[in-house]
Amino acid sequence: MDVPRPAPARGIVALGASAGGIEALQRLMRELPEELPAAVCLVVHIPATSRSVLADIIARQTPLPVSPAVDGEPLAEGHVYVAPPDLHLRVRAGRIQLDRGPKENGVRPAIDPLFRSAADAYAERAIAAVLSGSLSDGAGGAAVIAAAGGTVLVQDPDDAVVPSMPESALAAVPGARRFAAADLADEIARVADAFPPTAEEVPVSADDSLPPLQQLRRVAAGPPVGLTCPECHGPLWELREGEVVRYRCRVGHAFYEDALLEGKGAAIESALWMALEALEERSELLNAVADRLETGGRASSAASFRERARGADERAELVRGVLTVDEHPLAPLREGSG
Repeated sequence: MDVPRPAPARGIVALGASAGGIEALQRLMRELPEELPAAVCLVVHIPATSRSVLADIIARQTPLPVSPAVDGEPLAEGHVYVAPPDLHLRVRAGRIQLDRGPKENGVRPAIDPLFRSAADAYAERAIAAVLSGSLSDGAGGAAVIAAAGGTVLVQDPDDAVVPSMPESALAAVPGARRFAAADLADEIARVADAFPPTAEEVPVSADDSLPPLQQLRRVAAGPPVGLTCPECHGPLWELREGEVVRYRCRVGHAFYEDALLEGKGAAIESALWMALEALEERSELLNAVADRLETGGRASSAASFRERARGADERAELVRGVLTVDEHPLAPLREGSG
């Protein structure tokens, strides 16, 4: 007997979460109705090398079918698709699109690519929900969905373990409605039930017909800012999505201001550790030369090398002191990993 195919999704529910977001997702998914006329696409910041068990975790909380997203898979109503590690999840022409495009805000998968593609593909039939997480991923994408006529929902920052992402989304979309995680499900169902029974086909532009990685090769249209990308060290351009400011390099790495600060801080720390290694290596080499000179009876020349080695040691201690201060200069931004 033929198994009936799931109906194509009338719309999309795009969920984004990071630090503290798993608990929020579990509360939300428990309350989602079984008869949901939209597909659910989910991005959570997870390490690239991890074997993700997120689909299994979510499946235990909901009667809806849950699976890792597969490239080219049709979007079916009432199905939950989970972004795999190290792949951006986008939607296009009613199907899943996975790619290893440039990281955004230092992560892949990132929430913004999903939200932007949902706005392009579904417009007013797109629902974005931003859950607990650090920094600002999802804010610009939420603004794009709002501008396309879609709905933006946000976990109440007071209900979030890490409130930065919800707060950033509310700043980007002041009209977004906020709910406790468990109450988001009722609002998602209410909005999705109003979607038209038959989804209109969205025309694909000439630019959208390009493979996703070729689309990202375009230089950003905003003004250059005199800063370099923490990922590839190329020049950055400024992009504005409403009140949201982003920075993007030629190859497509993109950052909000807080993520750019985080990336620059990591680059500074890496440079300091490299400087420490170079100074300690220099001291070791200078002392080795001094030892050889002393063995050869050239004590006066050896003393000069010893003095230069002490100078390298002193500089190394200064750098080590900067690296090991109790309060990291980026501490106010680091509310959690994600």
